[in-house]
Amino acid sequence: MSEVKRHLYKLRKKDLEKGDVVLTDAFRNDPLWNKVLAGSKSEQSQGLFKVPILYGLKYGKVYATSENLEGIITWVPGELADMPIWRLVRSGALWPGLKMAVQLYSKLGPVFKPIEHDRKENMQGCPYIYLPAIGVASEFQGQGFGGKLLSALIAESEQSRIPIYLETESESNVKWYERFGFQSVKQIQLPVINLPMWEMVRKPQT
Repeated sequence: MSEVKRHLYKLRKKDLEKGDVVLTDAFRNDPLWNKVLAGSKSEQSQGLFKVPILYGLKYGKVYATSENLEGIITWVPGELADMPIWRLVRSGALWPGLKMAVQLYSKLGPVFKPIEHDRKENMQGCPYIYLPAIGVASEFQGQGFGGKLLSALIAESEQSRIPIYLETESESNVKWYERFGFQSVKQIQLPVINLPMWEMVRKPQT
């Protein structure tokens, strides 16, 4: 284990409810999720972020800044970046997200299809680490918690000599990731919801 990860808290299933609350709060001003969830009642979106947590617990890694869960990061191997139903079932992530998935299927399918296509095209069969979610609760933002989490992922990337791949829909996030050595490889306009998306990669640098 890297020295950076030694100072993080490894999430367990008992942390699922609180983790969902933290990520829901962290993404409450996110342009993509605001657009996708437009018209949905707040209680309908509850449990949505249990999906990346459970998926990460099964197939990758999920860490928080401390047992207080100020912020959370989850990552998986690139070959498991796509989430077909059978993997969701195995991870236990299908049921928390099923209600929302059924309601949002018409939006989510066309929206995320080009992202999945680009991910494969951009990486061209090379191994990579995929970052599906990183977020800090609003009351703790701007205090370095996000950088602490991202540094743990970067340390793993440097140790394994495998690049990191992510997507972000916020230009301010792009600038933040660039500070950590990420580069934008493509910018697209998401269909249906008509929002920009930046696809970014960070290659090992040491």
